[in-house]
Amino acid sequence: MSSFVLDNSISAAWCFQDQSTDYTEAVLGSLIAGAEAIVPAIWKLELANALVVAERRKKIAPEKSARFLRDLQQFAISMDLDGLEYVFATVLEHARLYHRSVYDASYLELAHRRRLPLATKDEPLLQAAKTLGISAFQP
Repeated sequence: MSSFVLDNSISAAWCFQDQSTDYTEAVLGSLIAGAEAIVPAIWKLELANALVVAERRKKIAPEKSARFLRDLQQFAISMDLDGLEYVFATVLEHARLYHRSVYDASYLELAHRRRLPLATKDEPLLQAAKTLGISAFQP
């Protein structure tokens, strides 16, 4: 089965109906079918932050956040900790060069280093990926 880098813009959309698209649902379908997602170390922090911000804004109850996080555990989503070694070098360079946050640049670095496509809803991130020769994940 295929592997790809999963951006938080996709995984957060699975929890929030107003962020869901045909593409985010197709990516989820790929995971259900057995594809493997690889994420940088920042992913868990980004996802947890999206959930807690939504809770504070009363868009989601803490119980739904907890259920969503439990449900995510059924999928093959593995964390790449090796990318932390590149934060002060390649990640920072990508952030500067492509005018992205360091968080976004961590997804670029991972996809580039692992030679994997990137699943994202973030159009500027996708454009930076294409410039680096990283393809968009096609579910």
